[in-house]
Amino acid sequence: QVQLVESGGGLVQAGGSLRLSCAASGRTFNTYAMGWFRQAPGKEREFVAAISWSGTSTYYADSVKGRFTISRDNARNTIYLQMNSLKPEDTAVYYCAAATRVEGYYGITTRPYDYDFWGQGTQVTVSS
Repeated sequence: QVQLVESGGGLVQAGGSLRLSCAASGRTFNTYAMGWFRQAPGKEREFVAAISWSGTSTYYADSVKGRFTISRDNARNTIYLQMNSLKPEDTAVYYCAAATRVEGYYGITTRPYDYDFWGQGTQVTVSS
């Protein structure tokens, strides 16, 4: 079992920045991939970014590439999503998720069904 708690969401103006955090507990953190997803009102949940357990592999959705950075601190059992140059279309509930079956050093996945534990979400609102 893995428990995930997100924090860091809020209201920001377009062009601003936010950093989301996701603290994990339960299963040994430095053994599985992690990811961020988001869901806007009336839309399906979509992939944002993912990172391998080692931190050496990362992957981003085209819509956030060059603006968002995913990272992890295995000593603190925490992953982060640094979001810069925010746009109104980034407004959504952001979820972190754990893919505990993706264990390779470079292992990473973008598929929601590979993630077996999810946080409760944190709201990000970007005003124009």
